[in-house]
Amino acid sequence: MKIYTKTGDKGMTSLCDGSRLSKDDMRIEAYGTLDELNANIGLLISLLQADTSKEEDAVVNPIDILLAIQEELFVIGGQLACADMKEEDHLCTQKLINAIETNIDMFSSQLPVQHHFVLPGGTLSAAQSHVCRTICRRAERRIVTLSHIATVSPEIFKFVNRLSDYFFILSRYLNNDSGLSEKTWKNTCR
Repeated sequence: MKIYTKTGDKGMTSLCDGSRLSKDDMRIEAYGTLDELNANIGLLISLLQADTSKEEDAVVNPIDILLAIQEELFVIGGQLACADMKEEDHLCTQKLINAIETNIDMFSSQLPVQHHFVLPGGTLSAAQSHVCRTICRRAERRIVTLSHIATVSPEIFKFVNRLSDYFFILSRYLNNDSGLSEKTWKNTCR
């Protein structure tokens, strides 16, 4: 199988049903941004795997849930790549949303109370988690835009919204677990 098909050379791409759209169509933007998020989660996983210093002491291994999230993003991207999404084509993301919420609660319980905005950064893995958070928020905006002209499962909105919260708390947890104090922005209302 050749990797290049030459069918996209003029700025068009195919959906699952074979219909063709411009590569800058809002549908392509939505699932393309999810693909970008997925690639960045892959980088986060690689950074976590490379950080073996805390491996034995970790209360929870975020790699397992991140892998599950990557798989779910492929499912969601596939649904967004279908031109004829129907209201009954709901995803079954609730189990994973529950796992994400459980992880958020567990990580949050181990963190100091937040009084100021957190500046992205810290360890490489925490900084990458912030990158994932911001890409996730952009994906959410792209999906909302798509929902103005196409049917989008409400489960997708819930999943992506919860996912950005997860990446925020994960970044705080990773910095805290490494012993780094987070940098905060204290001029919140000037």
